[in-house]
Amino acid sequence: MTTPGASPEANLITLRDPGSAVAEAYRTLRTNILFSSLDRPLHTLLVTSTAPDEGKSTTLANLAVTMAQAEQRVLVVDCDLRRPSLHTLFGLPNERGLTSAILEQAEGPLPVQGSGVPGLSVLTSGPLPPRPADLLGSRRMGALIERMRSEADIVLFDTPPAVAVTDAAVLAPRVDGVLLVLQAGHTRRDRAREARQLLEKVKANIVGVVLNGAKLERGYSY
Repeated sequence: MTTPGASPEANLITLRDPGSAVAEAYRTLRTNILFSSLDRPLHTLLVTSTAPDEGKSTTLANLAVTMAQAEQRVLVVDCDLRRPSLHTLFGLPNERGLTSAILEQAEGPLPVQGSGVPGLSVLTSGPLPPRPADLLGSRRMGALIERMRSEADIVLFDTPPAVAVTDAAVLAPRVDGVLLVLQAGHTRRDRAREARQLLEKVKANIVGVVLNGAKLERGYSY
């Protein structure tokens, strides 16, 4: 559960309890992603899920923290223009953000904000548009992605669930890889298959799946 206006330490376990098994799992995820991209480097990664409340935004934010702690320049971008949450997770204002950058098409600095974590910047959603998929599929968004790619070592995009709306499918072919987040005991298998099929249909590069909420076996030290 997130706390509006709270510092990222309050909302993100990789900052609040870096020695925990969950924080270690995020570091393992970071390592797996880096190793999976040795032949095809990932500079842009989209994170989505099959349905709301499966933990995709929290997963993205904690993964971003671990990547920044590995001395990478990380930019997280809230492309969930329906239910944005990254500004809440990082305790940031959301008056300007991604939609502002797309609509203004200015040459000046992007309206990114510091996260409080060295090396990690955040581009919040900004004001919500009436047709998010059209905005994400626009030429301006394509140009913005290329600009972001040149300004960070890795860019992480948070999108709405892939099955619910077309936003993730529109954006997926424009990035280097896609990470699908599922929730143990919550995600339906048919929905997971449908999400994979939708992403494969647009030729997305699915680099892996994250299972949230899995029970840890007792008796293990890590």
